[in-house]
Amino acid sequence: MESHQKFKEKYDLPFTLLVDADHSITEMYGAWGEKTNYGKTYMGVIRSHFVIDEKGVLVNVSYNVKADASPEDALAAL
Repeated sequence: MESHQKFKEKYDLPFTLLVDADHSITEMYGAWGEKTNYGKTYMGVIRSHFVIDEKGVLVNVSYNVKADASPEDALAAL
């Protein structure tokens, strides 16, 4: 939680950051799974984005997103 707070302050973010230490929320969103890197397989966070409307409805879900394209894709979904 401390690192999240420092990040929020550093970038002056106007919203709450989620701490999901046991990755239970990540699992519910389907963003926790098997990954492979340099021939090694392990469990980890699948880079994803979720656009949630004002009623709490998921209106756009994307997995295995590229960090540089994800913001544009999310904005297009809005």
